[in-house]
Amino acid sequence: MTGVGGGSLMTPLLVLLFGFHPATAVGTDLLYASVTKTVGTAVHNQRKTVDWKIVLSLACGSVPSAIATIYVMSRVGTLAQHAAGVLNLILGATLLLTGISVFFRPRIIRWAGPRFDHASARSVSGWTVLLGFALGILVSVTSVGAGALGTTALLMLYPTLPVARIAGSDIAHAVPLTLIAGIGHWLIGSVDFTLMGALLVGSIPGIIIGSLLATKSSDDVLRPILAVTLLVVAVRLLIG
Repeated sequence: MTGVGGGSLMTPLLVLLFGFHPATAVGTDLLYASVTKTVGTAVHNQRKTVDWKIVLSLACGSVPSAIATIYVMSRVGTLAQHAAGVLNLILGATLLLTGISVFFRPRIIRWAGPRFDHASARSVSGWTVLLGFALGILVSVTSVGAGALGTTALLMLYPTLPVARIAGSDIAHAVPLTLIAGIGHWLIGSVDFTLMGALLVGSIPGIIIGSLLATKSSDDVLRPILAVTLLVVAVRLLIG
């Protein structure tokens, strides 16, 4: 319904409601997302709403940073019990930033869009690679960022592109990012395949129902509800 929720809501719900270790929730959600994003990319590509130049620029930054982040996580030992509190704080802070981004997206775009409207193609490409680098770290650690934060940033960098093309490019970029990060988490032992299978089974009817409801729902209503939900979950993780 909103284009956001895979990582932003899934991961904290797995931690808070079902008691999964944050690293397991993140790793499982990433590998799960790589499957669902592949389907979404195929649909967007068929509708020609993917800008592959943007996808490549994002991947040039995100793939190396994701690999480096997973390596650091494997050395630190994120599955240890003492690491759960740190991961919860990072996840909570990222969700807080995501909630703010969702709630104030129109204002943020109106403020920043004109500043990139007349920027050179080389400059915008450089900022896109830098955005990918940041998303690679955020997504690998929290599984949050590729949706709300990535889309908002791309709308600022490419204000003249249609929103559908921005969304399609963001989803396409999420495929290699979540796949690489998910495989990395699998290798360090933080993926629960039983949980992943259950999520995939539940997501199929959820995607169908959500897609039908999205055409009848107003963004002005959905965006504040989603933003408040993210902020509440963020506060819960930060004070927990």
